[in-house]
Amino acid sequence: MRHPRIIIASLSLAAVAVIGGVTAASAASSHASSMPPAARSAAATVRTVQATVAGKTETILVNGTGLPLYFYLPDTATKSNVTGGLASLWPPLTSASPTAIGITGQLAVVKDVHGDQVAYHGHLLYTFADDHAGQVTGQGVEDFFVATPGLTPISGSSTAGSSTTAGTAPAAPTGSGYGY
Repeated sequence: MRHPRIIIASLSLAAVAVIGGVTAASAASSHASSMPPAARSAAATVRTVQATVAGKTETILVNGTGLPLYFYLPDTATKSNVTGGLASLWPPLTSASPTAIGITGQLAVVKDVHGDQVAYHGHLLYTFADDHAGQVTGQGVEDFFVATPGLTPISGSSTAGSSTTAGTAPAAPTGSGYGY
């Protein structure tokens, strides 16, 4: 039997999923409650790949297993607002010492409610429970947007713990979430 909060989260996800490009069927059958925490926790490597996002080929950030990484628009550089049922659907990328491969932006660790959460240019990173490697289905759902190498750094983000050097990046997304 599914936990009542997971059912509610799945139903609310299904309601917005059609807008975000996720089918209602895949949202209603969310894998979040059936996946053990270790499986939801992404590897501590961040790299880039080409993926189709909203019908367009984009360069995006992924974790070590190829799952797309997202940022949550209401988050700050020091605080995650993803908790409870939302965190079940959007597991944070956590690691005390993440590795960057092929990215030139700032990768850092932020101590928050999730422990050592990985951030890129100050944007805390998450995966989406319904995604698979090479598949981007959470774009624009519940204020989550796919992370790209071009994300503008959040003011106030720390350079301490950075795995790479900061680079110049275009403006943060206003509606598309692509970051360029």
